[in-house]
Amino acid sequence: MKTPIQSLKLSIIGLAILLLAFLLCGRLLPSAEALEKGAETISFDTSKPVGEITAPAGGWSFRNHVIPVLTRLGCNSGACHGAAAGKGGLKLTLRGYDPEADFNVLTRQSLGRRINKVEPAKSLMLLKPTMALGHGGGKRLSVDSLEYKVLSEWIANGTAAPVESDARITKIEVTPKATALALNAEQQLRVIASFSDGHTEDVTRWVKYSSADPATVAVDEDGKVKVQGHGETAISVWYQSQVSFARVANPYPNKILPEVFARSPRQNFIDELILKKLQTLNIAPSEQATDREFIRRAFLDAIGVLPSPQEVSSFLADTATNKRAKLIDSLLSREEFTDYWTNRWADVLLISSEKIGSTAMWSFYNWTRDSVAANKPWDRLVREIITANGNTLENGAANYYVMHKDVTDLTENASMAFLGMSITCARCHNHPLEKWTQKQYFQMANLFARVGLKNGVRAGDVQVYSNPSGEVNHPRLGKPLPPAPLDGEALAFDSPKDRREHLANWLTSPSNPYFAKAAVNRIWKNFMGRGLVEAVDDMRATNPPSNEELLNALTKDFTDHGFDLKHLIRTVMNSAAYQRSSKPNDTNQQDERFYSRYIIKRLPAEALLDAVSQVTGVATEFPGYPAGMRAMQLPDARVNSYFLTIFGKPPRFATCECERTAEPSVTQALHAINGDTINQKLRAPGGLVDSFLKLGATDETIINHLYLSAFSRQPDKQELNRLLALMNEGKESSKTTIEARRLAIEDLAWAVLTSKEFMFNH
Repeated sequence: MKTPIQSLKLSIIGLAILLLAFLLCGRLLPSAEALEKGAETISFDTSKPVGEITAPAGGWSFRNHVIPVLTRLGCNSGACHGAAAGKGGLKLTLRGYDPEADFNVLTRQSLGRRINKVEPAKSLMLLKPTMALGHGGGKRLSVDSLEYKVLSEWIANGTAAPVESDARITKIEVTPKATALALNAEQQLRVIASFSDGHTEDVTRWVKYSSADPATVAVDEDGKVKVQGHGETAISVWYQSQVSFARVANPYPNKILPEVFARSPRQNFIDELILKKLQTLNIAPSEQATDREFIRRAFLDAIGVLPSPQEVSSFLADTATNKRAKLIDSLLSREEFTDYWTNRWADVLLISSEKIGSTAMWSFYNWTRDSVAANKPWDRLVREIITANGNTLENGAANYYVMHKDVTDLTENASMAFLGMSITCARCHNHPLEKWTQKQYFQMANLFARVGLKNGVRAGDVQVYSNPSGEVNHPRLGKPLPPAPLDGEALAFDSPKDRREHLANWLTSPSNPYFAKAAVNRIWKNFMGRGLVEAVDDMRATNPPSNEELLNALTKDFTDHGFDLKHLIRTVMNSAAYQRSSKPNDTNQQDERFYSRYIIKRLPAEALLDAVSQVTGVATEFPGYPAGMRAMQLPDARVNSYFLTIFGKPPRFATCECERTAEPSVTQALHAINGDTINQKLRAPGGLVDSFLKLGATDETIINHLYLSAFSRQPDKQELNRLLALMNEGKESSKTTIEARRLAIEDLAWAVLTSKEFMFNH
């Protein structure tokens, strides 16, 4: 016969399984105020069709007109002739990243059959896409279209080749840049391209468009947007090597009085900018979190541990108006802060014995930990890594070059770790979703071409130094390109300047538009649950921030304060936005982009395991490490812990936020229910349950202690009475023995440790 507590346990198991299954698995006008704030008034020349282009005096350009037409038609896409092997014997470069190569293929290969200069209309280049001849890609072109006109006239005029003197695109501008529209309303975007010779062209019809949230705003291939839901989203536009975006909003139809925003607390500039966005979208912010909610949240987000019952009681009893600011300052000075952020940066830097061995791994980890403990400015920390020389056992940062020996690996890892962007696609061709070209990629790679490594006599002993010579060849051109950072100034091949110093100067400059933003975005996500740019390592121009003004303001404040990470963390934690309740109101239940409430998130694997150990009073044993070491203090990704693996600790194979997972799984549920981690800690001699029994603690004392240590709160009256009744029923319905008492306490503690309130930060 089951005891009442065991029955409660089974009920909780059932609810947990149901929750897991759930997890896996007329026209409204915006307010006049919102329209005034969000809309941009644009005047168009309606007498001219959108995207109508007349041939320039010199005729159509292969680089600036023919290639965009082929891209518009999809001819050079990855699914067609832009595939690695091409299609039907025709292979074009993906999205036309190499006009010279495409010109040769179209005009010289297959005995020139694709082009008929005498009778352009009989060119295979026109016959196939119009389906005058069979075409596997179907009909892509109409004879009365502008695209047909461009191709046929280019052929008729002699198929002018791309030349070095061709005007090059310098930027694109989309209008309207920001607008607020009613539900179901439509808006035509226009895109103007500027070129190096000073002329501009309306390229609207040849641009590639995409919506960050089609459920809110959809966009067709011609750049016409249609509002389909409430909220705000970005429409990305891509043309040749340039990208931009426009914002389209449709405020929610909520009735919110102006005083709601007026009385909402403002602690710093973060709150002003978030409230501005919320007011524009008609989303009311949630109330402020209670003190008990705030202390648990702050401890877990800043240092990865639970507050002790004594710390909770002391904080709740403090009547000072600035007690939250004082708590934040105290957290930033604790050893656990250093442990937590060393672990976070070790994920980014991929510190692991997998590639460099245990001795070198400890050297790199200790260097990182010392840097965090000293609050080393972020620009200085990164500079020391990029320019690292010397013995890897003496200078831990130098291990970065042992871990990433190949120049392409260095190029891609540095971009992801320190700029928050992936440029891997540009290794083989121009980036399809960014402005980065293959030439820029190999100019960047050439900055790492002169890193030398020399093995020493001890394990992990490697000397890192700068070679006086060495180049990386561009794979297609077969020659090196002048070394240069992305968008940065190139160095001459014979420059005596250390190339890595040149990279570090550009990388850590306050004027670098990517470096500081990437760090700010990572810190913001840690505390706010979602990056201003999401994912945090996808900071491409076609993935704009949800609040660009706020990201810019945070970045400026960060750089103005010397890249001080603690200052940035303190600023975010002191904001009213961070201190809001996670409980939604009637207007913000669907909001997870604009920070109207705290976003509930599951604890990281290390913090969750440490929290279980903290509440149960039983440390986790990690083979090869000292007794009592917490999961958050582990230096290596290679650790024998089933719990950490299934709950998403990253293996540190790639610098990608996606390596750390927080998604629920059946494996997690089964381990929490029947696995050794929680159950063995509850049964361990000298643990929490043992202590309760030895002290003869009352039921009320046990319940209060569990709630205070796990949830940072006392049970409310209803919870306490219900649990007391269940405990009393257990005594009456079973033999009153120590073993029965132990089982009842274990079941109660298990129910607490597997609850959503414990496993999530809220």
